[in-house]
Amino acid sequence: MRKMLKPAAFAFAFLASAFLVAAHAQQPAKSKAPPKAAQTAPATPTPPAPAAADNANGAAQNPPPGWVVRCASVARDAPLECAVEQNAVLPRTGQLVIAVNIRVPAESRAPSALIQLPLGLNIPAGAKLQVDDGKAVDLPVQTCEARGCYAGTAVAPELLAAMKSGKQLKVSFQNLNKETLTVPLPLTDFAAAYEKIK
Repeated sequence: MRKMLKPAAFAFAFLASAFLVAAHAQQPAKSKAPPKAAQTAPATPTPPAPAAADNANGAAQNPPPGWVVRCASVARDAPLECAVEQNAVLPRTGQLVIAVNIRVPAESRAPSALIQLPLGLNIPAGAKLQVDDGKAVDLPVQTCEARGCYAGTAVAPELLAAMKSGKQLKVSFQNLNKETLTVPLPLTDFAAAYEKIK
C-alpha cells in the first residue's frame, strides 16, 4: 500500500523542488553561484553546469524553449486568436510550474495576460510580475482548479514596453508557508514573438 502525503506537505515539496529546478535551469552556464533565498539568477537559454541540487533531484537540464506563438479558432468561420506564451516546467518530469500567456483579443486589440500558477500557493497574497528590476505588478489569483491557479490582468503599455526591451520576466508568488518563490523567464525573444500576434 502506498503512503499518502498530506496535501500541505506535498504542495510544499512540489513548490520547493520546482523552485530549485527553475532556479538552476535558468542560471547562465558560467555562473556557479547559488541563487538567493527568494530570487533566482538571470535566465538564459543555455544549459547550466551541473549543480549539487540538480543531482540530488535527479533532474536533467534542458534549455528553456523561449516564447512560442500559438493560434486557434473556436470554429471554422470564427476569427483566429493568437497568443504568445512561455512555460516553466520541471525538467525531469515535464510537469508545468508556471505558464504565462499574453494575447491580443480581436475585439479590443488591448493585450491581456493570463498566468497559470501551481497549486499549493498562498492565494490571498496573489502573484507579482516584474521585468528585470522594474516595478512589480500585483496580480490577484482569480480561480483555481485541478491544473493550477490562475491570475490575469490587462497588460499596461509600460509593462509591454518593458517586456519588449527587458531581459527577464519574474513571476513571484508565496507558498503555503508564506515564503516568496520567484520563477524567472527569459525575454530575449519576446519582442519578436509579440510582433507576430499584435
